Amino acid sequence: MTVSAALKPWSAGADVERLLNLVRQHLGMEVAWISTFTDGQQLVHATSGDAAAIGVSRGSGVDLEGSFCTRVMSGSLPAIVTDARRHPIARDLPLTRQLEIGSYIGVPWQGRHGRTAGMLCCVSRYPRPQLDGLLTLQFIKFVAELVSDHMDHPLMEQHRAEERLAHQVRQVLQTRAVSMAFQPVIRLSDSAVVAYEALARFDPTDFASPDKAFAAASQSGLGIDLEHLAVQRAFEQLPRVPQGCWLGVNLSAEALLCPRVQQTIRQVADQRIGVELTEHTQVTDYPQLSRAIRRLREAGVQFSIDDAGAGFASFNHILQLQPDVIKLDISLVRDVDSDQVRAALARSLVSFAADIGAALIAEGIETRDEYDRLLDLGVRYGQGFFLARPAGLPPSSGSRP
Repeated sequence: MTVSAALKPWSAGADVERLLNLVRQHLGMEVAWISTFTDGQQLVHATSGDAAAIGVSRGSGVDLEGSFCTRVMSGSLPAIVTDARRHPIARDLPLTRQLEIGSYIGVPWQGRHGRTAGMLCCVSRYPRPQLDGLLTLQFIKFVAELVSDHMDHPLMEQHRAEERLAHQVRQVLQTRAVSMAFQPVIRLSDSAVVAYEALARFDPTDFASPDKAFAAASQSGLGIDLEHLAVQRAFEQLPRVPQGCWLGVNLSAEALLCPRVQQTIRQVADQRIGVELTEHTQVTDYPQLSRAIRRLREAGVQFSIDDAGAGFASFNHILQLQPDVIKLDISLVRDVDSDQVRAALARSLVSFAADIGAALIAEGIETRDEYDRLLDLGVRYGQGFFLARPAGLPPSSGSRP
């Protein structure tokens, strides 16, 4: 069982866990769980028994389309299946084999507005022919009613919290309430500024940090809109970017593929623009993304990959997308002056970047010793608090080329 990253379980509470224990033990079943239905999935919030033995855990989920639950609600499966491997419908469901279901009991629980909100389920890996249909059904329905009293409150609280975040994101979009800070990229040999990275900032009373804002926007289906607004706000400052310097903006793969966003970038593509791929969303189609990047490159845009050295994803991006700029992850920069392993990895990336014709920027330089060591290793460019903190752009000194 797997669950979408956008779906997050909340704690169902000790009372619900006690009820699950009660129903499981009374009916002689191995596992019991309570779930909600969210975005086409059954999301598990609490379990009783050795749930891990059949691949069920808090936070796991299964597509409703292939579930027992959907068929119970439609009437094609009874609420009690005493022998799933002999039942003419249950035996052919992939889930029966996947979870090794021998017997099953499931009844829906109702939310505050009388709509089915989820299921109370009990499962064993063995048939249970001794289950009395009527008495068992009455008992588990009674427990489901008790469970609903405890589940409805956190469910509504979660919904209200999500609605509040979505409202805050919509307000930001409507009022264009995104400000920008700019962190310089420094040439280490002479401390000259060669570029600025545009970083979105939000009212801290709305969002504690920028990543919280973008996460809320993504969860609300407004992720691309917020990224697009941030890029627009950054480009409004282009006339103030010093001559000869590049301006870098951050975009997820999803936003980079959006025609509206591409058009916004193309409009200023001849003004030393760089695009840095973020990890807000996964890359699901490298050929499509490569085509989009190629079109922007042809218009004059540079492309960079973040977090090199932090894991497989960044190296895969480098191999698949062949960036103009590679940014050395802060995890390799930190203590590079005293850690020979980090120094060796940084040195290898210097050589790798040179071989493929890419510039290498070290992120997160915070000490003089790190700066000196990176310069010795051949790193030409850097960012970090030791060099310069994010701030406003310097006073304009003339028109950009």
